[in-house]
Amino acid sequence: MREKNKEKKVYIYKLIVTVLFALAVTAVINIAPNYIRNEISNKTNLVINNGNVTKSLKNDVFVENDVVYVSTKDIANFFDGNIFYDNKYDQIITSSDTKLATLKLNENKCTVNGAEVQLIASAKKVGDKFYLPFSEISKSVYNVETKYIQSTDTVVLVSLDRALTYANSSKKNSVKYKPTIFSKTVDKIEQGDNVTVVEQDNEQQGWTKVTTEKGKIGYVKNSSLANTKQIRSDLTIDKQIEGKISMIWDYFSMYGSAPTRTEKIKGINVVSPAFFTVQKLGKGNVMANVGEEGEAYIEWAHDNGYKVWALFSNDSMKETTSEILNDYKLREHLINSIINGVIAYDLDGINLDFENMYEADKDMYSRLVIELAPRLKELGKVLSVDVTAPDGSPDWSLCFDRNVIGDVADYIVFMAYDQNNGATTPGTNAGYDWVEENIKKFINENRENVDPNKLILAAPCYTRTWYQKSDGTYDDTTVYMKNTYEMIPEGTEIQWDDTLKQNYAKYTKNGKTYEVWIEDTESIKHKLNLVNEYDLAGAAFWEKYGAPDELWDTVSETLGIE
Repeated sequence: MREKNKEKKVYIYKLIVTVLFALAVTAVINIAPNYIRNEISNKTNLVINNGNVTKSLKNDVFVENDVVYVSTKDIANFFDGNIFYDNKYDQIITSSDTKLATLKLNENKCTVNGAEVQLIASAKKVGDKFYLPFSEISKSVYNVETKYIQSTDTVVLVSLDRALTYANSSKKNSVKYKPTIFSKTVDKIEQGDNVTVVEQDNEQQGWTKVTTEKGKIGYVKNSSLANTKQIRSDLTIDKQIEGKISMIWDYFSMYGSAPTRTEKIKGINVVSPAFFTVQKLGKGNVMANVGEEGEAYIEWAHDNGYKVWALFSNDSMKETTSEILNDYKLREHLINSIINGVIAYDLDGINLDFENMYEADKDMYSRLVIELAPRLKELGKVLSVDVTAPDGSPDWSLCFDRNVIGDVADYIVFMAYDQNNGATTPGTNAGYDWVEENIKKFINENRENVDPNKLILAAPCYTRTWYQKSDGTYDDTTVYMKNTYEMIPEGTEIQWDDTLKQNYAKYTKNGKTYEVWIEDTESIKHKLNLVNEYDLAGAAFWEKYGAPDELWDTVSETLGIE
């Protein structure tokens, strides 16, 4: 009996030990994660907008003579994905929404939106890595406040465009790594100390995430905070136009005068007169064709509530365009000329229309857009950029990086026409199915990945009449929409093609056989329905002169613009 009791006691003892061990393991598993530290102690920590990003750095941040240096690769990751090293002029070009800056290596100065700024430190190369004196340019370029906390070897960067809320600690507090009292203490704060409120999360049982004055990020109880006050709200930039955009190009060429307009045009809110073009082999010089007629046109537009986004064209001059794109100083000269024109004529924006470019210049055209956009945005002006359908010839289609353009510019304009231009057999100029297919390519994240809210669909106010030549081949002639039905002989059968959403006619005239896929108010209406269906930014029309008057009632009704 004594032996059995002894065995029973041993069994119970082992069971208790096993249970206690299991509980201990469970406690360690549950509590240990609360003690994991996200700071790295052997290098300078980087905190951006209340998040420690040190583990994500591609290169170390360092401080030298009180100047904080950040590598260009990390600036690309956190602030400017388009930062660029210009080998020709040994300079780094960087930008934000409203600022464009250039920093030459080893020179204690930079330019910001064309103005020279003196610095106490320069951009430099360390090994094979480029570094910018971030604390010197953070406010003037990125609108970011930089603070170095020596006691914790932490650099804290705060975007001045973001909301900021402060609070005071109402007592001596331990700041926890996780929202639980069982978590590791990452910092201690005294009564009255300021903290930045990151977020209050009621689901975390009344804890608030904060950043301390030492740059430490953690949690304190809501009840231990007082005097919570929002210092600033998120910066928001109002759009020039609320609702859908409806833009007409008013084409009068670089050699004609602006059209005289006196009456309001229904259904539009933006006009784009052809005011500017590059000068042939002119090293970035700009030719303006505004004059008194153009100034009167701008006054008419503003009096009727229209925004004026002047057309700026390269006039399809491939060599001239390439020369400008591949030289920063020529791009800069061009951009300065555009900015001066916008200011001089009180324009509301620029519609950039560069066509017929070398595919090899694709990235450099993106550079022009990248460098122009912040200069315009600083003035509150709009940049829209015209592009062709995604798939096509090298010099007319593959020369555009639509994803970059769509990201940087305010709007990207899809010129949805000339579907069969240059073809050897007759075909439609802008079939509904082709237009819709390409819209899908633009907004598909695995293709061009353009935000639909930035995409403007441009429709043609013209078509092409195809005629058969004596040798059996075909040629085509451009016909304005307003004249199309007039040229079709009376009695010609006109058929509706429901795939193309267009009327089609075939007829014989003066011994030639003609085919035409007709652009009219009905076909345009179907294209405008795509704007609404895919929630695009709006529509544009090339060009006003070719459109029949009745078109604008349809535009007004379909897009909801008076």
